[in-house]
Amino acid sequence: MVDEISVQKNNEDHISICDIMKGNTSEIIRKHESQIPLMLENYSNLYSEFLRIFDSIYGTCYINEKEFFDKLNIDQKLLKQLKDNSEYIKNQYLENIVIGTQFFDEQIKMRISAMHSFENFVRILMDSYSKSL
Repeated sequence: MVDEISVQKNNEDHISICDIMKGNTSEIIRKHESQIPLMLENYSNLYSEFLRIFDSIYGTCYINEKEFFDKLNIDQKLLKQLKDNSEYIKNQYLENIVIGTQFFDEQIKMRISAMHSFENFVRILMDSYSKSL
């Protein structure tokens, strides 16, 4: 009975490096993961505010256009060219958003694949090490 208690006490006193690293690593990753919804919400709020501000600014622009730009009598051909150039730049920007999103998606897939490769490597390494003991 005393030996049983002693063995149990030794097991309780034994600290595993794997338990320490696993516990701490898991806690850090879970904390990061728990913050993702808040980060996404904040970015969404940020871009919503950008949109609101620019809508407000351009709303004011219409008033100023009537009071100022119409008096300048700007040639409609010039305005048409400005519109075409603006459309081209907008389309390039929209395409870059899609390309950036696809790049990020592929980067995440590559990281996950690298993590799986690392996991397999460590498992093989540990298996080989345990067999050599």
